[in-house]
Amino acid sequence: MISGKKIVLTGANSGIGLEVLKLLVQGDNKVLAVDLHTDNLAQFGADKVTAMQCDVSSKEGVDAIFAEAERTLGGIDIFYANAGFPYYEKFDYVDWDRTARIFETNVFSPIYSYQKYREYLNGREGRFAMTVSAIGKMGMPGYALYSSSKFAVQGFQQALRLEMPDNIKMTCLYPVATDTNFFKAAVEGQHKVIRQKPFPVQKPQHVAKAMVKGLERGKKYVNPCKLFSFAMVLFALFPFVRTVYWKLEKKKLDNFEAQK
Repeated sequence: MISGKKIVLTGANSGIGLEVLKLLVQGDNKVLAVDLHTDNLAQFGADKVTAMQCDVSSKEGVDAIFAEAERTLGGIDIFYANAGFPYYEKFDYVDWDRTARIFETNVFSPIYSYQKYREYLNGREGRFAMTVSAIGKMGMPGYALYSSSKFAVQGFQQALRLEMPDNIKMTCLYPVATDTNFFKAAVEGQHKVIRQKPFPVQKPQHVAKAMVKGLERGKKYVNPCKLFSFAMVLFALFPFVRTVYWKLEKKKLDNFEAQK
């Protein structure tokens, strides 16, 4: 169990972030829980959790997080950049702003947060964590922009490890599809629902337990789904299996697009 730490957690109001927070408060930790919405954070005692309503997709938002962490926590032992969101759609339109929105949240924010955290530590020891996603290793039909944003974060962490100073350690989480409000958010405003989720789907509680255990043990990578790890080896050895899998997932996208 992680205990005695000062932690910043973004995307804390729902999904994986909320389940991680539930585990962190079991130890003697102080957490700055950040999200666009904070209704689910009222259940936690103010002695352990400080709720902060903030849009992490801007420079000003991230700057405000560090200022609030210094004020309420007095330091940051772990910064966990978990906030992110998807689109599920056929990528057949022209919209610069829609593309910018997802990259500002999923890519620019964690990268800038790392920059700020390194500067903040100034040689002191700290741990930086990110939710990357399995889709950052293999693209999926319907998730062109989400996949590309997570591929960007995957490339960032991979290169960063080659030059990171010794005082900073990094833990990256690679969940597969997780049974949260992720899928509702992915189609917000489209007047459609995702009836067929990508295979496989995991529970957020399982993913959160794996991540917290990974942080506790100082792991570099956390892969909650053993089936995905096996599948990546299988796909490398037998590419046709991946092709069949992609066709099945593409059929789900076609069914989604066929909704009236």
